[in-house]
Amino acid sequence: MSPAPPADAPRFDLPEIDAFTRPYWDAAAGGRLLIRRCADCGRVHHYPREFCPYCWSEDVGWEEASGAATLYTWSVVHRNDLPPFGARVPYTAAVVDLAEGPRMMTELIEAPEGGPRVGMRLRVAFRSVDAAEGTAPAVPVFRPLLA
Repeated sequence: MSPAPPADAPRFDLPEIDAFTRPYWDAAAGGRLLIRRCADCGRVHHYPREFCPYCWSEDVGWEEASGAATLYTWSVVHRNDLPPFGARVPYTAAVVDLAEGPRMMTELIEAPEGGPRVGMRLRVAFRSVDAAEGTAPAVPVFRPLLA
């Protein structure tokens, strides 16, 4: 395990929260995962954007996702020099398919002893990020759904 970074080291795990993304991070703090749905074409997308990436409509709104997903792919990270990730290795970076359709980059936690497998069913969880100053956001991560 890498040594902890100095207290004044820059953080690469904290999102930049602005007026547009505030509802997403507020929902995450309350244990809810939000996605965006286009009122014109009806498709959902993630990461949050102010327009639909499919039809370019600006008539999009927030919607609560079910939190269910399946594992699309993953990679176990054994080395990461960006603070504070070095102190967390090894961890499992993952891409999941949300039940609503969008694909999402995330982290897989509590991987089974036999290791992750493509198609495994997952459920969203939220990890609070420890920030030195102020209130830090909760970040969505996923864990295997017990059979």
